[in-house]
Amino acid sequence: MKITNVEAIILRQPGEILMIGDGSQDTVLIKIETDEGITGWGECDSSPYVVKTIVDCPPSHVVCRGLKDILMGQDPFDVEKIWNDMYRGSYYYGRRSVGIHAMSGIDIALWDIMGKAAGRPVHKLLGGRINSRLRAYASMLMPDTEEEVVQKAKEYMAKGFTAIKFGWGALGESREKDIRLVKAAREAMGEEADLMLDIGYLWKNSKYAEMMCKELEPFHPYWIEEPIISDDVQGFSRLTPKTTLRIASGEELTGLYEFRELIEKGGVDIVQPDMSRCGGITIAKKIADMALLNGIELCPHAFKSGILMAASIQLLAAYKGTPLLEYCSQETVLSKGLLKNHFALQMDGTVEIPDTPGLGIEVDEAAVAKYRIS
Repeated sequence: MKITNVEAIILRQPGEILMIGDGSQDTVLIKIETDEGITGWGECDSSPYVVKTIVDCPPSHVVCRGLKDILMGQDPFDVEKIWNDMYRGSYYYGRRSVGIHAMSGIDIALWDIMGKAAGRPVHKLLGGRINSRLRAYASMLMPDTEEEVVQKAKEYMAKGFTAIKFGWGALGESREKDIRLVKAAREAMGEEADLMLDIGYLWKNSKYAEMMCKELEPFHPYWIEEPIISDDVQGFSRLTPKTTLRIASGEELTGLYEFRELIEKGGVDIVQPDMSRCGGITIAKKIADMALLNGIELCPHAFKSGILMAASIQLLAAYKGTPLLEYCSQETVLSKGLLKNHFALQMDGTVEIPDTPGLGIEVDEAAVAKYRIS
């Protein structure tokens, strides 16, 4: 089997793109075709326009090549070799950030192809299914008022969710407002449901974060995500011993070097690789193993479309720790509208793991064509 085409497809919702923490307003999909008629799909949570440039650009020299140029003619089953070829071939402009983001979407698509060619779901290729269903948490932006928080909490609890994450949005504006909003969420959800908080690294530093964690302890959030910027590994190492709350981080990190530093030196309780940024399924599996060896749980970040959610599901199906699935609950046309079989939430708050080959999804190409801009 040989790769015959690699395409980066930019999609965008109609109308204005709001300057809020909602990555589901646009996206870039990766579509890889082969000479055996098998197509793989991936997704990148990054700047779609920069990713497309990285995929399409012509070669300059041996370590400054476009990713499509590197992939053409290769066997998609050589997934580790291809990953290393991409890393070396993009070394001058890549190595971190958006270079790895583009590689991530390609890597997801390669795993989709391998699963389809083998007639097996990706989790079988990752070592076999350990979990048959995954507990999901609704993931949404923090509303601006306590009344809206109560409304959203009750709405999603009624759908069957047993956990909700409120993130970004109005969080981080002030100490007093953070406390009011979190208090409203806890009272609306009751004591049994799990409440997660994503601060979006808007707390000023580790000392301020330590103070805020103490303020929020009475509402026992399941975790505090990104209380400070993910690059501040020393800040995490100062914060984590001083709070009883779980600290989570990692969605912005790329590659094994950055995750090794966070895991070994940051002291976080939960690591959150985003498979469309960290290096794809190939790297996420290694991060999961590294985390478990260090006594840390893994919960993939997935705030995009059902394609990224599918990649998270496949990894978590084969995960030996305590699996928890991020279920993007932003009501944008791309968040749930790109699959013919978007993952349904069961009334017990779980999502079933598909047994169909590859990522277990069917991309709605009519929807792709509708929202495609490049």
